[in-house]
This record gives sequence, structure tokens and C-alpha cells, in this order.
Amino acid sequence: QVQLVESGGGLVQAGGSLRLSCQASRSIFSINAMGWYRQAPGKQRELVATFASGGITNYADSVKGRFIISRDNAKNTVYLQMNSLIPDDTAVYYCNTKFLGLLYWGQGTQVTVSS
Repeated sequence: QVQLVESGGGLVQAGGSLRLSCQASRSIFSINAMGWYRQAPGKQRELVATFASGGITNYADSVKGRFIISRDNAKNTVYLQMNSLIPDDTAVYYCNTKFLGLLYWGQGTQVTVSS
């Protein structure tokens, strides 16, 4: 079992930056699949950025060139650096992982970008 706790959300003006953190309750050294998703009001949850096997990263087209996903295995933490934020980035951001065939989600952290 894995528990995920996100932090780092908040209110920021358009053009600003935030860094989200996702702290896992166990070692993530052997976990390939970890990532970030988001859900805006009235919309479905969507992929933002993920790690896949081999350390390959995937990004939604809407965030490419602005967001960077990274991980620190020693700290059991995955990060999402968000730059050049726009109002359409406003959403609850969730951390996600797949461990032993099961999906786990954090509780989410709110990101609000004002124009």
C-alpha cells in the first residue's frame, strides 16, 4: 500500500510559478509509474505529466515547455515545477502511482491562477 500526500498548491498570478510536491509513504525507488493529474471544475481528470518505465517522461501538450516533472528517490518525493502559469491551469492537482497492480491517488492540492 502507498499513501501519497501533495503540497505546494496555492493562488498565483498568471505568469507565475509554483512547485508541487508529492510525498510517498514508502520507497519509490522501484516504482516507475508516478505522475501528476489535474481536474478543473466541471471537467474530467486529465494527465499532466508522468514517469513511465525507463524514466521516460510524458507531458500533456498543454503544459509542454512550461511544466517539469522530477523525482528524488532518496526523499520518496515527486515534484511538478509549473512555470508560466495561465488561468487554464487552475485545477486540483493529484499525485498518482501504480504499485503492485493497484492505483493510488493523493488527496489533491488546489492551484488557482488569477488573470
